[in-house]
Amino acid sequence: MRRPNTTARENALVGQLAAAISLSAFFFCLRHNNFLLYGDAVAHINIARRVFDSRTPGVLQLGTVWLPLPHVLMLPFLVSKFLWQSGIGGSIPSLFAFVLTVIGIFRLMHVVLASDSPEKSGTRFAAWLAAGIVALNPNLIYLQTTAMTEPVYLAFFIWSVVFFAKALRAADQTISTASLSKAGLCLLGACLTRYDGWFLAAILVALVIAFAVFRNFSFLRSGAKRFVLLAVAGPIFWVGYNAIVYGNPLEFANGPYSAKAIEQKTSTPGMPPHPGTDNLSVAFHYFFKSAELNVAAGKWQIFWVCSLLFGTAVVVLFQKKLWPLLLLWTPVPFYMLSIAYSGVPLFVPVWWPFSRYNVRYGIEMLPAFAVFTAAAAYGLIRFAASRRSRAAVVAVFLLFAAGSYAQVWRTEPQSYQEAVVNSRSRIALETALASDLELLPSNSTYLMYLGEHVGAFERAGIPLKQVINEGNHRTWKRPTDPDGLWERALQNPAAYADYVIAFDNDPVGSAVNRKQLASVLVLRVTGQPQAILYKTVKK
Repeated sequence: MRRPNTTARENALVGQLAAAISLSAFFFCLRHNNFLLYGDAVAHINIARRVFDSRTPGVLQLGTVWLPLPHVLMLPFLVSKFLWQSGIGGSIPSLFAFVLTVIGIFRLMHVVLASDSPEKSGTRFAAWLAAGIVALNPNLIYLQTTAMTEPVYLAFFIWSVVFFAKALRAADQTISTASLSKAGLCLLGACLTRYDGWFLAAILVALVIAFAVFRNFSFLRSGAKRFVLLAVAGPIFWVGYNAIVYGNPLEFANGPYSAKAIEQKTSTPGMPPHPGTDNLSVAFHYFFKSAELNVAAGKWQIFWVCSLLFGTAVVVLFQKKLWPLLLLWTPVPFYMLSIAYSGVPLFVPVWWPFSRYNVRYGIEMLPAFAVFTAAAAYGLIRFAASRRSRAAVVAVFLLFAAGSYAQVWRTEPQSYQEAVVNSRSRIALETALASDLELLPSNSTYLMYLGEHVGAFERAGIPLKQVINEGNHRTWKRPTDPDGLWERALQNPAAYADYVIAFDNDPVGSAVNRKQLASVLVLRVTGQPQAILYKTVKK
């Protein structure tokens, strides 16, 4: 009875420590107003808000490119105007996900090392080391205070692997079937959070079917059907949703707002759209470099890479019972394919074009760095001949991890730097525009494309139901919706809005009927398109 009680107490302690770290970071970022630095975080919050705060409220406001679950999770917290404006409402799901991720890493190590007692041969140290590496990672600590989707996905990702490994190791068929069902539910959540989950689901489904059919694992066969149904339910739902609403089942992949379409619009003729286009090798190098930047700075990165590779070698060559940990490598092929063939750009500051864009994607390799570093330590501890040599192994890994993270804090986390650098001009424009909007009558109505600068209304505290925008369009009408509110307002703005806000070459600036407009204000911010505030002329 000692082992389950010990493990349960340690699970609770890990969760408490993770919650303390999470809340400390939350209050620090709240004090410094750091929740809304990422433009995508602002967009996620307002997509969720539009479901109930819109001229045309409803689930269709969830859009098509971004998967819906993160928006659904934060939606209840955004009813409050304060939680909406501050960004806190979008942070809450990420905070919970961070704690679950840390506990999941701890549990994963215990599940795969189940043949050892928690006190024996480095098992306990490996579990604590892996959990500590994740919980104390500066980049994840910042990201989990925002409305970004990576923290939520990591929780589903880790627990999918935990339950899958538990299903394989369970001696009791009932426990195995229940664990497989839980793995399927976590995969469903992952598939409705990020497209990375689709890739993970495909791999796990293939493994379960292979084990059930070719290895004659009867305990897997009994739960395989339910697992497969859960794992594929997310992609099927999203493809069906796109087919019904947009008339194109792959609207999220090749529609006008997809990564591929945006890249084609913004790329320079004669130049590759981004590093790694149609080149898997270059795509691998850029993604893996982003992964390194998310765990360490400068020369410290070599320690983590060596630990990752050594730990992987330990699993492959000497500790094959730990093979489920290899699933933590799945972000590598997924992002290689995404960068090379799906129009997903990733820029790192140390390589051309020497800027920061989507560097945070590398955070998805953090579980692999943490777990395989712990596996490396576990292997060395098992190999060590004396207590003194085992203590030396423990000391070396702790010192290197602590020194590495201390350097990251000194230089600032890459995810935070990316958010700050890319937000300066956007926040300056949105703050200036919000200040001007606050001077207008509180019951004013507006016409504006919200795809780029919805943060201006969020900062001003103006409800989105007072803004006619591209979401007030019946998307199943192709290519335009003449009877839709959005199109009617563009043709006759004076009949629907008091003010119009147009940016250079945005849908309003390109299509609005300017004969009914009188310019009130022009805003220019370096690095951003010019914004013009018009008052409609009612005849």
